[in-house]
Amino acid sequence: MHELAITQSVVDAVCERAAGRIVRSVKVRVGALTAVVPEAMRFCFELVAEGTVAEAARLDIEQRAGAAHCRGCDRDIVLPDLVLLCPCGSADLRVTAGRELQVVSMEVD
Repeated sequence: MHELAITQSVVDAVCERAAGRIVRSVKVRVGALTAVVPEAMRFCFELVAEGTVAEAARLDIEQRAGAAHCRGCDRDIVLPDLVLLCPCGSADLRVTAGRELQVVSMEVD
């Protein structure tokens, strides 16, 4: 479960930026191609944030679909999962979205 390590990094960064202030909410953007399971990340967030300034914070997860440009047929396609294959059959894709994993914002007191 790589969500635990990812969530630990998120909480560490948020707590550092909060500089002692209480964190009320954290918004993260997670791309579909990162293989992060939002429910697992929420579960880990509660565990990792315990005893920190983010302990009572709400975690909001914005999921972003995967997208790519197919060099084989010169089309832009949506990637609903980790299978990097164009409907035309080509695997010659340039991923254009879906690999994001970033803290977008946080609300503090």
